[in-house]
Amino acid sequence: MGGKQDRNEAYGKPAKYDPSFRGPIRNRSCTDVICCVLFLLFILGYIVVGIVAWVYGDPRQVLYPRNSTGAYCGVGANKDKPYLLYFNIFSCVLTTNVITVAENGLQCPTPQVCVSSCPEDAWTVEVNQLSQKVGEVFYTANRNFCLPGVPWDMPVIQSLQQELCPGFLLPSTPEVRGKWPEPQCRGFELAREHGHSRTELLEVSELGLFDILNARDISVKIFEDFAQSWYWILTALGVALVLSLLFILLLRLVAGPLVLVLILGVLGVLAYGIYHCWEEYRVLRDEGASITQLGITTNLSAYRNVQETWLAALIVLAVLEGILLLMLIFLRQRIRIAIALLEEASKAVGHMMSTLFYPLVTFVLLLICIVYWAMTALYLATSGQPQYVLWAPNASLPSCGKVQMNTSCNPMAQPVNSSCPGLRCIFQSYSSTGLVQRSLFNLQIYVVLALFWTVNWVLALGQCVLAGAFASFYWAFQKPQDIPTFPLSSAFIRTLRYHTGSLAFGALILTLVQMARVILEYIDNKLRGSQNPMARCIMCCFKCCLWCLEKFIKFLNRNAYIMIAVYGKNFCVSAKNAFMLLMRNVVRVVVLDKVTDLLLLFGKLLVVGGVGVLSFFFFTGRIQGLGRHFENPSLNYYWLPIMVSILGAYVIASGFFSVFGMCVDTLFLCFLEDLERNDGSADRPYYMSKTLLKILSKKNEALPGHKKRKK
Repeated sequence: MGGKQDRNEAYGKPAKYDPSFRGPIRNRSCTDVICCVLFLLFILGYIVVGIVAWVYGDPRQVLYPRNSTGAYCGVGANKDKPYLLYFNIFSCVLTTNVITVAENGLQCPTPQVCVSSCPEDAWTVEVNQLSQKVGEVFYTANRNFCLPGVPWDMPVIQSLQQELCPGFLLPSTPEVRGKWPEPQCRGFELAREHGHSRTELLEVSELGLFDILNARDISVKIFEDFAQSWYWILTALGVALVLSLLFILLLRLVAGPLVLVLILGVLGVLAYGIYHCWEEYRVLRDEGASITQLGITTNLSAYRNVQETWLAALIVLAVLEGILLLMLIFLRQRIRIAIALLEEASKAVGHMMSTLFYPLVTFVLLLICIVYWAMTALYLATSGQPQYVLWAPNASLPSCGKVQMNTSCNPMAQPVNSSCPGLRCIFQSYSSTGLVQRSLFNLQIYVVLALFWTVNWVLALGQCVLAGAFASFYWAFQKPQDIPTFPLSSAFIRTLRYHTGSLAFGALILTLVQMARVILEYIDNKLRGSQNPMARCIMCCFKCCLWCLEKFIKFLNRNAYIMIAVYGKNFCVSAKNAFMLLMRNVVRVVVLDKVTDLLLLFGKLLVVGGVGVLSFFFFTGRIQGLGRHFENPSLNYYWLPIMVSILGAYVIASGFFSVFGMCVDTLFLCFLEDLERNDGSADRPYYMSKTLLKILSKKNEALPGHKKRKK
């Protein structure tokens, strides 16, 4: 007895009976005030960074193309000219690479002009047109593709020498669907007919310009698919919502048989695995296929053909089968408690249906955090001013010797220098000078840290609010009479008012670990090519340790938030009390955790799998629509709405089941506290349900006072 008591006291003393305790305490004070102040100051700094980014940033740099003068196409004076035309896109081959295109967009040392429509026909300046006027060749023929301000009476040959007008046009018809036009005019179909060799075309193709410019075609098709199938996607999400609700309601009626079926299903799968491994082992043993004949090889698939592989798998599965059977035999009482808690959780959710829709609040807050971060990061990334420099296609000519190339220039005043053919003021890069630009990296790190911290705080807020609502259900002696009128809203206001600092503290600890993981992944990605096997092994161990640490902190934070919601103490004390309470009941914790995980996994597979199968059969035309107005949409990529439906169904199921999982965890901690605080007598009655009382009464034969419970 003394040894058992010492072991219990090693994990803290059990909670004592308190006659005034009636669930989540109302008279509480603010917790972790210092961390609350730091969090609010950090958010204030985050807002300041967003304002600075908004003042100095210009997202039009990535949304709209620019012509040679630096003006945006489709905006302002060029509002009616949304397309960008390159005079000679093949000049990009000599000065552009894929990395530059990916980072700064397609910037070529050739004149670029905003046009209202792209060329529809292939055209080349003929020899007899060189002596004519620009107005006769271009303007009267409705070829308005010259740079702005080119005079009507300028000779065509002079405009071509100074690259004021294009020497040829390639047909390009941008797709316009709805309000999403193509931003660039391009056409390569007839390029070889206009004097461009196969080598030039191959260079452009290897450069990846075709793929980059065609990326917007894919985005337009994706947008069109969404426009034609959005209502069917919403229907699929509605089906996921109904299935999630039905599964939770089903738990209230048949939680026991459902858990039994799942456990027997796992046993059956393991038994079949044992049988399959034995058959494979027997066949390979009779054939004499041994690992001694194979030796050591890096081809892992070759090990499938040796008997030792199947023998090892057979042993592992047999051990797992035996462990599961022993658990069912010796832990059947605790499994029954877990099933009763699942039924009680379903009742709690049924009495407080508003909790099922609280994930919408969390989703909105997360959306605000992510959108604000994305906009701030975008404005920061576009905070530099464009820089323009002088450039000529052949700067080595003697006539260009007096011109200082790569010096700053004004794109609004293009140089006209007949001694240096093709001299132009072209875009080079965005400036890196200035306080914001010099601190750009540090500011980006700051906003990433803010993203992690705010997202983790929002998730912590949701867990603490739900824990407060479900704890008020458990500690109501007579249900539902003693349940507060608005338990969810009361828990939300109470959490925001008193425990913002505690939530920020727990979120900060988790954020630091996640940032460490991100930094480690970044280092591993940068050094992947130069690492030896030992370094890769060490890096893998570090990443595994950080992953385990993150999982443990999430588990500890989750239970700490439950204790905060009930007792109103600070984060450290709540985390310690929760950990000690769980360690005093570690076997019950393991059983409940695995049973709940198995049940929720089955629920997610049911919802996501059902929606995925229905979406696949519908969008591929295997299920016909309902009438003329509900026909299957004709799509470019039928897999796109299927994947969106599956992803949305998973998000909806995760939202509903996360509420249910939080309810189970909260009721479990309250149940453990109830066992320590009370003994079932008339003076100290249990708050647990009648089902749990029956299970415990079979174990202890009699529990004084449980007959006085009213249900």
